[in-house]
Amino acid sequence: MTVTTIIDIRELLLETPTFGPSQFEQIIEAVSQNQTSEVRRHFAELEGRISEGDSTGRILLAAGVTAYLLGNHGAAVQYLSQLQDDPLAEYYWAQTSMALERFAEAADLFQKAGQHGYDPVLCTLCRAGAIRLTGDLDTAEKLLRETARQGATRAEYSYQMGCILADRGNEVGAIEYFERAADMDPHHTKALFRLAGENALLGNDQEAIKLYERSLSKPPLFRGALINLGLLYEDSENYAAAAFCFQRVLDVYPNDLRAQLYLKDIEASSNMYYDEDADRRQRELDQVLKIPLSDFELTARSRNCLEKANIFTIGDLTRTTEQELLGGKNFGETSLHEIHEILDARGLKIGQNVLPQVRPAGPSWIAEDLSPQERTLLEKPVTELGLSVRARKCLARLNIVTIGELVSRSADQLMSVRNFGVTSLNEIRAQLGEFGIKLRND
Repeated sequence: MTVTTIIDIRELLLETPTFGPSQFEQIIEAVSQNQTSEVRRHFAELEGRISEGDSTGRILLAAGVTAYLLGNHGAAVQYLSQLQDDPLAEYYWAQTSMALERFAEAADLFQKAGQHGYDPVLCTLCRAGAIRLTGDLDTAEKLLRETARQGATRAEYSYQMGCILADRGNEVGAIEYFERAADMDPHHTKALFRLAGENALLGNDQEAIKLYERSLSKPPLFRGALINLGLLYEDSENYAAAAFCFQRVLDVYPNDLRAQLYLKDIEASSNMYYDEDADRRQRELDQVLKIPLSDFELTARSRNCLEKANIFTIGDLTRTTEQELLGGKNFGETSLHEIHEILDARGLKIGQNVLPQVRPAGPSWIAEDLSPQERTLLEKPVTELGLSVRARKCLARLNIVTIGELVSRSADQLMSVRNFGVTSLNEIRAQLGEFGIKLRND
């Protein structure tokens, strides 16, 4: 049986004669043990002392690194930037700058922290990561390789190399490095986050959830991990856990619009009626539509005509019209009768799923026909819209693969899908707007 030691937060933050890495690690442990409220309370005491004029290096350092840990980046910069040539202060100021996406500033601060004595190898690895995020992949990779002899045994080295490979498009190699980093350090937040994201993209939701949970096992909390974990919880209908994730984001970032909207979606979902029978019937219909026509005893003439028209499944028949079939060479009434028999036996009709003609909205409308540019746009896969995991999954449930298929649907049709809320709808509208097109009836 593991005995949990209650950590005296007040003593750590306010009473110890010095404040360094050891104290910081204990605060991390305290937050992991759900003593966050106590950390916040004594952090407020620290700020009170500073406002009263107590701005010693020890107080500013304790306040700065605790602010970073709690996600209060503005306060962290305010306190840490007052300390000169302090390696611990420079290191966590650099980490705060990374969180604020000030990557060039972070690179300089990591270099200073290493020069002043804070784990030079780690500082170099982190500096390479900051340089990579400025867009200079070549310099970042060169710096990593120059540090390989000392850094290759570090989880941070494997993580940063994984990021370089991912940015260069080598996803397989990147995953290998992320897995190596997670093996070396089971709590490496960013490596676990990247692995969780890869699993989510592959549809391995349960594995992704486990990895996101591991990435959040120790502070500082990664906002992206909380958001993505919340979406996965919502997809698995664990609404209470999803709401908890979004609320934790809002506790630190009260103005985070995504967390606000996702939390509203959760509240709305709890009042939505879900028709299990209708969902079952739709799944059964989806399976029928996938049945290949090669399973049926069609005449050679009918089979050849259908193949020439790129019609291979029952679903394809429901997405074409009788006129289109009869317009094919050698396709006559006899062949049409064969098709009717196959569909009638399953309660289906030719053309019942024909989509309305799709045209971009706006001044580029061409009444006679689509231009080559418009046709190219509508044939693009929806993956090019850069949608969130939840929005992509909702489109997958509707078998929407291309942008053309998406804009042929109305907002009401999309909103009828399970777990599809206002947030996802607005996200899709915004992304389509970037191309100057809209959903049907918008």
